[in-house]
Amino acid sequence: MALSAHTGATDPSDTTAPIIVIPPQNTSVVAGSSEVTLECVASARPVERLSITWKRNGIKITSGISSFGRRLTITNPTSADVGMYFCEAKLRDSTEEPARAKAFISLMEPPHFTAEPESVILAEVEKDVDILCQAMGVPIPSLVWYKDSVPLSKLQNPRYKVLLSGGLRIHALRPQDAGIFQCFASNKAGEIQTYTYLDVTNIKPAFIQPPEDTTVTEGMTAMLTCEVSGAPKPAISWKKGNQILASGSVQIPRFILLESGGLQITPVFLQDAGNYTCHAVNSEGALNAFVMLTVWNRTFIVHPPENSTVIKGTTATLRCEATHDPRISIRYVWKKDSVVINPSSSSRSTVEKDGTLLISQTWSGDIGDYTCEVISFGGNDSRMARLEVIELPHSPQNLLAILNSSYSRSVVLSWVRPFDGNSPVLYYMVELSENNSPWKVHLSNLDPKMTSVTVSGLTPARTYQFRVCAVNQVGKGQYSPETSRLMLPEEPPSAPPKNIVASGRTNQSIMVQWQPPPESEHNGVLHGYILRYRLAGLPGEYQYKNITSAEINYCLVTDLIIWTQYEIQVASYNGAGLGAFSRPVTEYTLQGVPTAPPQNVQVEAVNSTTIQFLWSPPPQQFINGINQGYKLLAWPVDAPGTVTVVTIAPDFHGVHSGCITNLKKYTTYYTSVLCFTTPGDGPRSAPQLLRTLEDKPGAVGHLSFTEILDTSLKVSWQEPVEKNGIITGYQLSWEVYGRNESRLSRTLTNTTLEYKITGLSSLTTYTIEVAAVTAKGSGWVTSSTISSGVPPELPGAPSNLVISNISPRSATLQFRPGYDGKTSICKWIVEGQVGVLGDEEEWVSLHEVDNEPDAQMLEVPNLTPYTHYRFRMRQVNVVGASPLSQPSRVIQTLQAPPDVAPSSVSVRTASESSLRMRWVPLPDTQYNGNPESVGYRIKFWRVDLQPSALLKVINDRLERECTIEELEEWTEYELQIQAFNAIGAGPWSEVVRGRTRESVPSAPPENVSAEAVSSTQILLTWSAVPESEQNGLILGYKILYKAKDLDSEPRSQTVRGNHTQSCLLSGLRKFVLYEIRVLAFTRIGDGVPSSPAVTERTKDDGYQIAYRLASSSPNKFTTVEVGSTVRQFTATDLTPESAYIFRTSAKTRQGWGEPLEATVITTEKRERPAPPQQLTTPQSDVSSRSLQLHWVPGSDGSSPIRYFTVQVRELPDGDWQTYSSSISHEATSCIIESLNPFTSYKLRVKATNDIGDSDFSAETEAVTTLQDVPDEPPGSVLVTPHTTSSVLVQWQPPKAESLNGLLLGYRIYYRELDYDAGSATESKAVRNPSALRAELTPQSSFKTVNSSSALTTYELTQLKKYKRYEVLMTAYNVIGESPTSTPVEVFVGEAAPAMAPQNIQVNSLSASQLELTWDPPPADSQNGNIQGYKIYYWESDVQNDTEKVKVLFLPETTVRLKNLTSHTRYLVCISAFNAAGDGPRSRPSAGRTHQAAPSAPSFLAFSEITSTTLNVSWGEPTAANGVLQGYRVVYEPLAPVQGVSKVVTVDIKGNWQRWLKVRDLTKGMTYLFRVQARTIAYGPELQANVTAGPAEGSPGSPQEILVTKSASGLTVQWTEGDSGEKPTTGYIIEARPSDEGLWDMFVKDIPRSATSYTVSLDKLKQGVTYEFRVVAVNEFGYGEPSVPSVAVSAQTEAPFYEEWWFLLVMALSSLILILLVVFALVLHGQSKKYKNCSTGKTISNVEESVTLDNGGFTALELNSRHLNIKSTFSKKNGTRSPPRPSPGGLHYSDEDICNKYNGAVLTEGLGLNEKPLEMSESEATDSDYEDELPKHSFVNHYMSDPTYYNSWKRQQKGVKHPTSYRYEECSASETEPYFQTVITTQSSGGVYTPTGQPAPGSRTPVTGFSSFV
Repeated sequence: MALSAHTGATDPSDTTAPIIVIPPQNTSVVAGSSEVTLECVASARPVERLSITWKRNGIKITSGISSFGRRLTITNPTSADVGMYFCEAKLRDSTEEPARAKAFISLMEPPHFTAEPESVILAEVEKDVDILCQAMGVPIPSLVWYKDSVPLSKLQNPRYKVLLSGGLRIHALRPQDAGIFQCFASNKAGEIQTYTYLDVTNIKPAFIQPPEDTTVTEGMTAMLTCEVSGAPKPAISWKKGNQILASGSVQIPRFILLESGGLQITPVFLQDAGNYTCHAVNSEGALNAFVMLTVWNRTFIVHPPENSTVIKGTTATLRCEATHDPRISIRYVWKKDSVVINPSSSSRSTVEKDGTLLISQTWSGDIGDYTCEVISFGGNDSRMARLEVIELPHSPQNLLAILNSSYSRSVVLSWVRPFDGNSPVLYYMVELSENNSPWKVHLSNLDPKMTSVTVSGLTPARTYQFRVCAVNQVGKGQYSPETSRLMLPEEPPSAPPKNIVASGRTNQSIMVQWQPPPESEHNGVLHGYILRYRLAGLPGEYQYKNITSAEINYCLVTDLIIWTQYEIQVASYNGAGLGAFSRPVTEYTLQGVPTAPPQNVQVEAVNSTTIQFLWSPPPQQFINGINQGYKLLAWPVDAPGTVTVVTIAPDFHGVHSGCITNLKKYTTYYTSVLCFTTPGDGPRSAPQLLRTLEDKPGAVGHLSFTEILDTSLKVSWQEPVEKNGIITGYQLSWEVYGRNESRLSRTLTNTTLEYKITGLSSLTTYTIEVAAVTAKGSGWVTSSTISSGVPPELPGAPSNLVISNISPRSATLQFRPGYDGKTSICKWIVEGQVGVLGDEEEWVSLHEVDNEPDAQMLEVPNLTPYTHYRFRMRQVNVVGASPLSQPSRVIQTLQAPPDVAPSSVSVRTASESSLRMRWVPLPDTQYNGNPESVGYRIKFWRVDLQPSALLKVINDRLERECTIEELEEWTEYELQIQAFNAIGAGPWSEVVRGRTRESVPSAPPENVSAEAVSSTQILLTWSAVPESEQNGLILGYKILYKAKDLDSEPRSQTVRGNHTQSCLLSGLRKFVLYEIRVLAFTRIGDGVPSSPAVTERTKDDGYQIAYRLASSSPNKFTTVEVGSTVRQFTATDLTPESAYIFRTSAKTRQGWGEPLEATVITTEKRERPAPPQQLTTPQSDVSSRSLQLHWVPGSDGSSPIRYFTVQVRELPDGDWQTYSSSISHEATSCIIESLNPFTSYKLRVKATNDIGDSDFSAETEAVTTLQDVPDEPPGSVLVTPHTTSSVLVQWQPPKAESLNGLLLGYRIYYRELDYDAGSATESKAVRNPSALRAELTPQSSFKTVNSSSALTTYELTQLKKYKRYEVLMTAYNVIGESPTSTPVEVFVGEAAPAMAPQNIQVNSLSASQLELTWDPPPADSQNGNIQGYKIYYWESDVQNDTEKVKVLFLPETTVRLKNLTSHTRYLVCISAFNAAGDGPRSRPSAGRTHQAAPSAPSFLAFSEITSTTLNVSWGEPTAANGVLQGYRVVYEPLAPVQGVSKVVTVDIKGNWQRWLKVRDLTKGMTYLFRVQARTIAYGPELQANVTAGPAEGSPGSPQEILVTKSASGLTVQWTEGDSGEKPTTGYIIEARPSDEGLWDMFVKDIPRSATSYTVSLDKLKQGVTYEFRVVAVNEFGYGEPSVPSVAVSAQTEAPFYEEWWFLLVMALSSLILILLVVFALVLHGQSKKYKNCSTGKTISNVEESVTLDNGGFTALELNSRHLNIKSTFSKKNGTRSPPRPSPGGLHYSDEDICNKYNGAVLTEGLGLNEKPLEMSESEATDSDYEDELPKHSFVNHYMSDPTYYNSWKRQQKGVKHPTSYRYEECSASETEPYFQTVITTQSSGGVYTPTGQPAPGSRTPVTGFSSFV
């Protein structure tokens, strides 16, 4: 193609393309030459435009060019100039291709040695030697070797070998190899040579390298070195111990001798470790070396990494666990695709200690082969695994949606297949959004090969959008962009309304309710409904009703026919037309009562008690319902209110008939018949008058006899009570008893009521009978027997009652009839005590039997099962009733199931899932069994599921109500109750009905899903709660959401209505995981939140920071990306004092947002900003929960303000809280939200720049938010019935922080709920609660009352009885009301009594019974019918342990409390109860039971048992049952003593003395002691046996008793005897004074070491002689006493009164005095005798005691006799007996075993009294007992001696007194009690005081004499 741009140039035809004529030639030059020249000759035309250039390596050469470029000269060429040179010839300004030629310049270098041998080489024989020679040059020089100037090629020695490197190797040196070796190197540039002298020698072995200890890994090869030099070559062998392992001749497996002399062990075992020896020898000598081999366990990988696949962004874990020798360490090295991974250079890769490789935040760059290498001295190991990273698939592209032309309800979708995320797509999902609703999955499993699909099942008249996502193994990928919205055309509804419910409302109307068709079937906007109805089963036309609102889903169809069945259908319609009608439902209008009576009524008296009715039914059209039957009515003319009703079932076959029986005989009745249906009775037929027929009359009344003579008597009677007709006369007959042939009769007129029978035989028994007569004949005969001439008498009582054949309800009573009173017995009467038995219990009549005069056995019927009975009888004749028989034994009837069901059963709604059932419990008389086994069983079932009944058991027999729980909400139930005991169950009660209350939903919404739509928004969708779990009308939904692990309390958002089932949560935090739950709520409250919580993370944002110098290129930015949580970035390496432009962009998954730019100047002159100023909060910007803060920014400190921080503090004592730290740097105000209403706050602000934060600004003035409505309603709202027309509302105020202002008060909303208005048994089933709620709403408007804010209770009054009310509450302030509280329902009409019973009286009846009487609560406080009372009673001191409750299930106002504790004060409270519950208790009233006999003493103990004495003690009775008056002690030997058995009785008055000393025992004899306490009577005895000493094992008698007398005292000496089975522990001394004759303990507690004891004479009675004996003591007790000592006198000197003359005078004086006293006593006794008889005193003068005195002779004494205490002693048969004392505190008697002794009754006695000087009543005899101390016995000697009395104060010092068995002295003062010693006729006894029980006024006794006191 020619160019036309060259104007003025030569002709193109003169141009010749350049060619190379002489090209440059390849040239070689020797190094060091001065220059080299290349020449290139070219030819072209025109020549002046020819240009020749030279290039090397593509670079133009400019130096060394000459001759117009033809020559290239290179001076001093070096190796750097070696290369290819190009010559290029071209024409300037020409497009011709230039001509090219090339030449190569190479450089030659002469040889030079790079390695030369040493000048002399010394080598050993047989060794190999290398002689070095290596040369370099260009070209490479060749090497030639000479030995001794002869070329090696000529020698042809095979041991000489030239190496590739040029050196010479000589193998196996020999001596002849010594000489000069020359090496010549030559090339084209020159030649050089070098040489060495080789010297060959012989040497002894020597180590070249000494052997070293070696460590090797098991399984590897061990190399033990042993390099030895020597000439000739030494022979080497290896040993381990003594075993040769390897040598020239020995070879063992695994052990190899190396050429170098070393030992190779392959493989090494652990047992190879140890010491090895290397031995080298040659002709010159030998050499040994030792080496230690250590073997390590081999290192190897036990858990190698495995091929794995992880999801992008997760952490990959590759295991690599190795085992190794513990003596070495190992190192892990990981490689990815053979490249070492360095964890320190990557924060995502971490190698754990166990070798595990962790790679976090994996992505596609982590895919590859990973090798784990374990490196250690114990060996290395490696394993490889493959890691794959997969991710979510990308979103499908180019999604298109097109309406399907062939089917209007489908759409065709198509898309382009996306990237699969390295994991194959499993399926596609198609979601759609219908009418802007949340997205829902429509197609969930599309074939991954598909790229288009037809979406069907869409709804007309709705708009749709679609989106598609792919799903692979990882999960669901991003959705495609949604399609544009498509609208489907509208169609008529495709489904009818559902859940059609029709129920008869009245007898002329039907309520129809329904629910709209499913929303998916609306096919448009519903405009209303069409209801059509017609008579069922008839071809008539439909009647139509148009409901023009789609919101109304019920219709009341009126003006219908009574009790007629209708067929009803409903259809919905929209703009496109009418949809399908529902299936027909049929329903009757309600029944009416019949409007006509039965027809053709005929009545006839069948007999005297039965009337028969005949009738025809009313015309069918007048029955108005289902004929339930007929009622036959009869009522006496004189008592129209007493109607007898008999129900007859309908009989649809002809004439009906029926009878009324059990009517009164011969009585006039009105009769009528009516027909009834379920709603009620129809009209009665016209009354007809009728009389029952006559019958035989009843028995005449009161048959009696008067004027009884030998041959005649008069019989009288009264008219029969039951005449049963017209009395026409009387039939009188009589006969001789047992002789029918003598029978005579008389017929008397009806006016004759008496008749005199004559002609009788004297003294003959006759049977006389009288009967009344009517037209039907003689009636019941009344008969009796009587003897002529013998007037009848009252009969005697039956006897010998025997009970048999006891069953639950009867018993057979056998008896012996009593005296018949000379006439026949006409009646037997059985009385009984029922339940509680005892002498104080009342007797009731149980059974009467007439006209069985000869009966001896009766069946007592109608008894109560499981009840105690005691029977008694009386018999009756014409005179009257006999006395009562003696009671029978106590029996208990057998158990039986209860006869009746609990009464007054009712049921009320308790809660949403429970019903409260109430009943009146069975009285205890109807338990028929053990009360502990009595309980109740409740059966309940859903009305719609009757077969599935459930049971609930209540084991408390007194329970009156029960809550049935866990029921279905808003459901109707039927219930029954029965009682049961251990035998069985009673009958079921009548069925009652109840309905549970509307409740909160029991299940959450279903299918809850959440999707983040942005970084701050989440779209939530759900579906409705299942209908069975809604439990009411769903009013809306609540969404509870919180940031997981960040928020403590969830926030909530409410969605009103049940149709919206989606919500967009906004204002969320970016890239935060939220937990979200959804719940539904009804008017009652919130339902169950969905679980588990749905979690969704808001989308992640990121940020990009780009910056550049302001003066640089606009596109030259430095860019950095940071994470979503970063809010600050520091740029480094900037130029000081320069302006930079920064640009920041935010990023979401959708892409980058718009950037924000700012200019920054780098400078060092910067500081923190100044705080903002002039903070204000204008009142106009303050609301209840927010305010606006304004400020003026301060100085920025030469650094731009980045943001502001606002802090808020709640007054008065709140802490500063940061409200926001991200307020824009440009802002000068901020709206502070989420504040609490009516709360004061202060605020402050600070600014932040790049240097730091400013100080906080000055605080604002306190600002108070406005009031708002309270957040919370009143809490704990409780509504309880207060009266029958009012309820009490109680509540807790809302929390103070929720009031949001000043609380003004409360509002109470209440309304009547109609659906529970009917009685429990008449409520009807409602199948659709929501429909019912809709029906109730218009007519159940709330009423409102206001309450003060200070109140927490309020009474709602004037409510309707027997209605259920719903109560709500709100709190309000000036702004408005709080939300309403949870509705509370309450039933009005029942309330517990408001007051307690009045005027309670407690009266004592006996020791175990109290009688209570009271008045009922005031009538206006009873709040219904009182059903009974609860009596609470307890012992006044121990209420918690003894409180009991007696429940009286009848409204009686008196009761007896039985089985109480005697002589105990009881407190009693009474409360009344009705059906609603218990009223308050009355105040306690007190009463005390009477006294009773006490229980037995608590214990009986014996101590100090010697051969003749002992001490007996006892404890108080555990139950005193009254005031203890004293005790009785009785003792007797178990066997006769000297042929006589004596019983001794001692009575002790008072309670303080509970001991007695007995001194008249017989050695070794066993005695029975009995003790009983007395209050008003003696209680039971406590008895025990005791044997007089000495005890077995006790010591023997001491020996050699000697008594010596000195001037001051008596000394008793002895020697130790046999110690017995245990060592002797001490001694006692017994003394016997001459004036008493009984041994008594004189000194106690003498140490065992003592052998003598001295008694001062001052302590003995002057003039009395004493005998002493000693008794040893050990652990077994008192031993055998010693032989008595010689009698010793206590006389110190003979006073005058001991002279014979003084004694004579005194004897004569005493005799005269005694005679005077005896004479006075005889006179006084005579007067007393008559006086005692006249005053009624009981004194036994016939009972005597037969006893033996000390002489063994019998002494007789009357029990009634009282001895004069002044008497000292008397002589009997020459034997001296002690007097029988009568101290004021004691009475005793000695009785022979033949005497009848009654321990409960005493004929006489002296009671023990705390003041013994006072006489008891029985002491007022002829005794002249005076107020002075008794002067008798051994003790009296000392008590009457003042010197002895005072000497007690001079007791011995330093004597230790034992603590046990101590007796105490009594003072002689008259003001103190005096302790007596009991002395019986045969012996003397003493009273003792046990340790710890000192008597009043007692003192500590002196040692050795305490036993006398």
